[in-house]
Amino acid sequence: MTVTRSGSATVTLPTDEQILITREFDAPRELVYEAFTTPDLVKRWWHANRGEMTIAEIDLRVGGKWRYVMVTDDGFEVGFHGEYREIVPNERIVSTEVYEGLPEGVSQEDGATVNTATFTEADGRTTLTILVQTTSKASRDAIIDSGMETGLQDALDLLEQAALSLR
Repeated sequence: MTVTRSGSATVTLPTDEQILITREFDAPRELVYEAFTTPDLVKRWWHANRGEMTIAEIDLRVGGKWRYVMVTDDGFEVGFHGEYREIVPNERIVSTEVYEGLPEGVSQEDGATVNTATFTEADGRTTLTILVQTTSKASRDAIIDSGMETGLQDALDLLEQAALSLR
């Protein structure tokens, strides 16, 4: 089932606990991976033109932590953090992700996702797939209902620009 294809990424729901994001970039995977994993470059795209990133911390190793924080244009602080579980440079990153504004009564375990980003290349173009594994259908639906897809589309457009700037 496709949720939407309003932008350049496709967002589908393969199971009741999963979100699958697929986006092709006009750049080699080494550049997309670099833009995806380098703090100064992440600061250029993760905000999705909705504010300013104040923190982009990345300890890119298994067991290493990451944390992204932005302040939206209306002054609201948005933060996410996680831990890297698997890293295959230029090919695959598996990490946890926790929204720092979880509602009262929702534990980090229940609110966390496990995200698998896979970078594949054909003819100098990179396909990025991100499989978001949630703990429940309710968690998956809350993420979808948050409006994440609109921001995701804009962020991935900016990610492509960051990757292309490395040529």
